[in-house]
Amino acid sequence: YHFTFPRFYKIKTHIHVNRVSMNHRNRYEYKEIKMFTQPLNLVQQLHQRTQKCTVGCPVLDRCLNGGLPTNSITELVAESGAGKTQICLQLVLSAQLPPSHGGLSASSLYIFTESPFPVRRLKQLSRSLLSSHPDLLRSDPLSRVFLRGIYSAEKFVNLLPDIEIFLTYWKSRLLPVRVIVVDSIAALFRSEFDNSRVDLRRRSSLFFKISGGLKSLAERFGLVVVVTNQVVDLMSEGENGVRIGNLSEMYSSGRRVCPALGLSWANCVNSRMFLSRDEYGESKRRRISVVFAPHLGQCCSEFVIAGDGVFGVEMMGQRNV
Repeated sequence: YHFTFPRFYKIKTHIHVNRVSMNHRNRYEYKEIKMFTQPLNLVQQLHQRTQKCTVGCPVLDRCLNGGLPTNSITELVAESGAGKTQICLQLVLSAQLPPSHGGLSASSLYIFTESPFPVRRLKQLSRSLLSSHPDLLRSDPLSRVFLRGIYSAEKFVNLLPDIEIFLTYWKSRLLPVRVIVVDSIAALFRSEFDNSRVDLRRRSSLFFKISGGLKSLAERFGLVVVVTNQVVDLMSEGENGVRIGNLSEMYSSGRRVCPALGLSWANCVNSRMFLSRDEYGESKRRRISVVFAPHLGQCCSEFVIAGDGVFGVEMMGQRNV
């Protein structure tokens, strides 16, 4: 587990990947990787375009027409506590399942932008996955989830070439990296920028650099890329959020909200899902709704977060029988 690549961490061993200065030979090898990788044939391209990855729940997968698609960026928009991180954690573990069970037989890279990372929860979900599929996993699920913390939009842009090297290295391995999660994109832009014209232009430029880099990686390596985004409140009655997709209005916890980062960022993702929550006494109801997606119509599904995972309400009822 010692690579001359970026610092990507593994939960179980806490061994990190040391980055070294790239000498002339390393630079030359990197250029060879980019220049001489053979394009996929048409059959492979069509297969990857239609490939989906389960989110770990048949009910949610049905709402998503089989799971989250490769070769594109899917955004999960929600307030804190609605379940977007929970779904992402379950996704990176479920990706290790074979295609016959909805997975990709793949490892994952989880990029977190807010500390601390929920290590304990990931371990809990890993144990649940092992108990549910003891014969399908060839190794400890935690050993196939790589972590990297990044706290600046510009540093994220600088990290993209290193991610490409890392993906290339793992492409020929038993479980190649096929899922990237960025949790959350909004945190990278929370405090660095103001509303001046210069900062707004710089922010938009970084939006397109980040999304362009992620889309390029998704298409080249057949990745599922998921980014999480936060919401902001719409305070006044007459104030309008940006209308894109199926939902004319978004409500969560009784508040009218809209996705953070505005229209510029909305044009950077291929699909957007909205997660909402409502509390009724001691019970909490959560819902995932399709805002826009080229492969999906209008759809929504209720789900709950349990100790052993995220489950659609229909499936939760079956588990309680």
